[in-house]
Amino acid sequence: MSSENYSFETKLLHNRHKFDPATGAVSVPIQHASTFHQLDLDKFGKYDYARSANPTREALEDVIAELEGGTRGFAFSSGMAAISTAFLLLSAGDHVVITEDVYGGTFRLVTEVLTRLGIEHTFVDMTDLNEVKQAIQPNTKAFYVETPSNPLLKVTDIQAISSFAKEINAVTYVDNTFLTPEYQRPLELGADVVLHSATKFLSGHSDVLAGLAVVKDEELGKRLYFLQNSFGAVLGVQDAWLVLRGLKTLHVRLEQSQKSAIKLAEYLEAHPLVEKVHYPGLENHPQYELQKTQAGGPGAVLSFELEDEQALQTFLKYVKIPVFAVSLGAVESILSYPAKMSHAAMPQAEREKRGIKNGLIRLSVGLENTDDLIKDFSQALQHVKDQHLVLQQGESV
Repeated sequence: MSSENYSFETKLLHNRHKFDPATGAVSVPIQHASTFHQLDLDKFGKYDYARSANPTREALEDVIAELEGGTRGFAFSSGMAAISTAFLLLSAGDHVVITEDVYGGTFRLVTEVLTRLGIEHTFVDMTDLNEVKQAIQPNTKAFYVETPSNPLLKVTDIQAISSFAKEINAVTYVDNTFLTPEYQRPLELGADVVLHSATKFLSGHSDVLAGLAVVKDEELGKRLYFLQNSFGAVLGVQDAWLVLRGLKTLHVRLEQSQKSAIKLAEYLEAHPLVEKVHYPGLENHPQYELQKTQAGGPGAVLSFELEDEQALQTFLKYVKIPVFAVSLGAVESILSYPAKMSHAAMPQAEREKRGIKNGLIRLSVGLENTDDLIKDFSQALQHVKDQHLVLQQGESV
């Protein structure tokens, strides 16, 4: 049976790098060499210098390409290194249509770096296809999709955006960090470039910084490789090995985290102190049906809103299990405050215009017992309620 016919979870373990052909070792060797001996003056071997290619990094690039259904993968030193290098497929005078509630680091790159290079942009609500169409200009060369988006979990129709792009010979980028190829494969829906912060779910243990890109078209792959080799923001071999190890447990980790996320989202939605829950696994989510159509699940990230920043501070003071930190997609649950963490690069006026309020917090659900998480959230929210009552009594005196 060919690995092409295996289910996704089997491919995570049984692919062309399941063992080392030289020794039979069932772990990819970590090749630390920065340079490689050449046997001929006129003909170099496959590897010559580690920035251009390294066997360990190449193994990760092969595996992610297979999992995403692409022709070629690329491993970078961070998610932003992958995104930045992919954006440099564009040239001065080109225009990008980009989802409005994009990750803060991408927002910073687009607004403060690409503009200096003469690359223009228009932010749109990509859930509104008419708005996307209206944003297209004669020089539009790319569409940048983040779905579900960070931090409001909006869902964009990848197939529809990819169709718009093909009509005008533009490229479609999709940031697939939240769902991974476990639940969503954008290349199969028409996208051209898939991007990942592999720091998150793919590695999954809060111990590595990495970025990945995958392309479907071989010619596009050659262009992206030229940029990767030119700029040199490649992933180190130790980190490449850690991502490969993390990938082996992706299915069981994400499946368990998603089950817990669904229960937590339902609990939070029913809680009187929670004003709104953003999660495509809830039936009242505006793109609930679209998410079911284009993805295999809603994922393990959600966000929710409390009344204000003061309520949020009280909640964070008393909640015990999740860590309060930048990042997501780890074995431990992580609470993040977009206004001062992931989207700190976005001015407050821009955040508020996009609905990223000061009472919004993002939750990446880990592998803890779900009931323990709910009990922990319950006691923390009770403190929020008590604090609110104290303030009300103070105002009435």
